[in-house]
Amino acid sequence: MKKWRINALLVVLLMVVAGCSDKEASTGGTSGSDSNDGTLVIAQASDVTTMDPQNSLSTTGDRVFRNMFSRLFYWDENMELQPEVAESYEQTDDTTWHFKLKEGITFHNGDPLTAEDVKYSLERVMTDDTLKEFPYFKQLKQVNVLDEHNVEIITDGPMPTMLNVLAKSGADIIPKQHIEEVGMDEFIKNPIGSGPYKYVEWVRDDRVVMEPYEDYFNGTPKWKKVTVRAIPESSTRVGELITGGVDVITDVPPNEWARLDSETGVELVKGETTRVNLLMVRTTEGTVTADPKVREAIDLAIDEQAIVDSLFQGNAVPVRTRVPKGVFGANPDLYDTNVYDLDRAKKLLEEAGHPDGVDLTFTASKGRYPLDGEVAELITAMLTEAGFNVNLKLLETSAFIEDYNANKNEELIMIGLADGLLDASYSLVHYTKERAAGQTDYFNEEVENLYKEAGRNLNDGERAKQYERIQEIVAEERPHIFLFQQGANYGIRDNVQFTPNLNEVIFFDDMDKK
Repeated sequence: MKKWRINALLVVLLMVVAGCSDKEASTGGTSGSDSNDGTLVIAQASDVTTMDPQNSLSTTGDRVFRNMFSRLFYWDENMELQPEVAESYEQTDDTTWHFKLKEGITFHNGDPLTAEDVKYSLERVMTDDTLKEFPYFKQLKQVNVLDEHNVEIITDGPMPTMLNVLAKSGADIIPKQHIEEVGMDEFIKNPIGSGPYKYVEWVRDDRVVMEPYEDYFNGTPKWKKVTVRAIPESSTRVGELITGGVDVITDVPPNEWARLDSETGVELVKGETTRVNLLMVRTTEGTVTADPKVREAIDLAIDEQAIVDSLFQGNAVPVRTRVPKGVFGANPDLYDTNVYDLDRAKKLLEEAGHPDGVDLTFTASKGRYPLDGEVAELITAMLTEAGFNVNLKLLETSAFIEDYNANKNEELIMIGLADGLLDASYSLVHYTKERAAGQTDYFNEEVENLYKEAGRNLNDGERAKQYERIQEIVAEERPHIFLFQQGANYGIRDNVQFTPNLNEVIFFDDMDKK
């Protein structure tokens, strides 16, 4: 029996023991309730990192911001685009868009939301390259105020993803006049939006508290108070759900499913996501992974199907692309497949001139994603079996995010990335020279040209083919080595009605409590 297979069994056994032994729940934070007392408590695996909605780029942040701020458009429960602040729109030519805004919308401080606020918000995110959302908005060239409730947006060439961009994180409309009065730093400390819920407090690494905005333009908010808690340890999240401390929890790993099934008053709700777990690989000149044979050996050494079967009980799908199923431009040939070949991986290392093995530093989070630490340990065992000498750095979420954002990763770093645009352009930007700089340092001229051409191609059929070709090239050149498309697993109290969305956003008022 292979060494990693023994380790896999040990990992699974340890998971089961951990899932069954931790029956104690945290007593911190705000309690949920078995009755409909007007409060809602949600627990996530990690905290928000900022209160700046244009500088977050995370699902945990978007779940808060999507209820605190408004955008011109939003994705409904069927993943179809719908107008939110926009009342109507018209594309007058390939690069010019006209949007009419709904009247009577106000920010949480009572100021009216006007075209000036839309202009201010979009110009900030499309010009400030220090913001995490900047890459997705930089094709916006000019925003013109026509009058109080009409705005014109001009793009740098045709932009087929315009409405998608105006519905994604970062397109949140922020109050121009208020920010000019108090300054951006003060605004981020006490954010003001125009969504159904307004900011009360953020206790870092603990909770975000919100209350209803009674003058919300789209009806009276449902909840008297909403608390979004950060509980990194999955067994603690489950314990809080069981004891009634929270109403909904995210990211329930498979080792906790049986525990939920054995308890009364709670249930497991499954859904799909656009999140793909992958390894980012340094192609930087001078690194051992700059050699394509070494990168291929890493890919062939990892049995993604075994990871899915042993750790996730089949609730994930092996993939060879960053563009997940359900997103425009996904390559179907790279879904539900892998290239595991241990013998070939060993031969490739010999061919690359490393008969005695290759040293790798592998960074991964522990507690940010379901079973991320266990996945990393299993991958380490597989790579070791193939002849790699792996230094595994398992980091808690805050330390991991710091390393990731600062591009401190060495040969390998594992991360789960979702698609906030539901368009391949969102995922494939990682393979452009500008986006890859400092992280993977990948560059391929054909990929660069295809990406630029597709981003201005209004023919959806042609654009999809261009994106599919990029994915084929990336699968062969491996600046990312793909693991699996992750499923969504939520725990809920049985008095809560909740349906997951593909983009993992939670609209508080789409939920009910009996």
